[in-house]
Amino acid sequence: MTGGPVLWAAVAWAVFLGAHLALNGRWWLWLLPSLLPPPLFAAVPAALLVLAWAAGDGAAGAVAGGALLLGARQCGLVPGALVRRPARPPEEGTVRVVSWNTQHWCQSTDPDPFYAFLRELDADVYLLQEYHHDEFDGTYRLIDDERRLRATFPGHRAVIARGLITLSRLPVAATVETAARRTLRVDLELPGGRGRLATFNVHIPVQLRLISPLRAEFYRAVRTRAGDRAREYAGLARDVAGCPHPALIAGDFNTTAAIGDARHIARLGADAVPLTGRLCPTSWQPRPGLRWWRLDWVLTTPGARVHSYRFRDPRGLSDHSVQEVTVSLTGPGPRTPADTRLRPRLHSEGT
Repeated sequence: MTGGPVLWAAVAWAVFLGAHLALNGRWWLWLLPSLLPPPLFAAVPAALLVLAWAAGDGAAGAVAGGALLLGARQCGLVPGALVRRPARPPEEGTVRVVSWNTQHWCQSTDPDPFYAFLRELDADVYLLQEYHHDEFDGTYRLIDDERRLRATFPGHRAVIARGLITLSRLPVAATVETAARRTLRVDLELPGGRGRLATFNVHIPVQLRLISPLRAEFYRAVRTRAGDRAREYAGLARDVAGCPHPALIAGDFNTTAAIGDARHIARLGADAVPLTGRLCPTSWQPRPGLRWWRLDWVLTTPGARVHSYRFRDPRGLSDHSVQEVTVSLTGPGPRTPADTRLRPRLHSEGT
């Protein structure tokens, strides 16, 4: 093939994109290339399209334009956010929910500002991940900070399991065992008999360990965690499908629009992200210059409606932004025989 450097660059990107679309979510090793910042899937072919126009290279322009169209769903851009407006909430019955990956529960920060920040968020329901400390060897150590939790949130009940915490000012109807091992389901009764909202507090395992990629252990960990992630998503899909109540599914999915597992997320429920008003929403590494990835999601199933959704600055207390939503039920939740699946409450509850 002959042609200038722009054509060669466009073809190279098209070959990479073709491999990405074919292997993403199907081959464990492709978890690594899929960690690229999603906006690159729009920025690279768009830049090549401009260069092709400037060079008068029609072939390069055609290749770059095709790559731009084919990679559009990988880039994480949300054009609907520019036109969608928040739904007007009802006068009563809305619930304020915060979901946040706490980055190992103030392991490397002062607990006082950490707890003060949690209190300042003033949510009816908190879905918090990483209630543990990192052992820096691929494992985690569970912690017990319930005394301070009770003192800080005297009006909330705490349900704790699997390194996850759900704190609720609303009555806890029940906790439900889940097939997904890194998910905590807590069903809440909305005030005034408005129905039951099932909350799924989710933390999908991260793809890799932060060790040298020159070590075989690095690739063993990627393969093992790919299997863990597949099992978590399969279990979560069964859990959500079997839930008889409107559900809010939120947490750290460690998945961007460019990762094949985003297909599983799309099947769980409606993504609330257009309500952020951001064309390119991001939630991980909130520091300037590193805001390229959205790993945290809020989803709802029929019967639950999100009225507002935003990401809040964690003020250096975590590498994840805070997800803050208001949600209500569109009608009373059903009471079906499926409720017989409810089991005793998990590990611990506060007052």
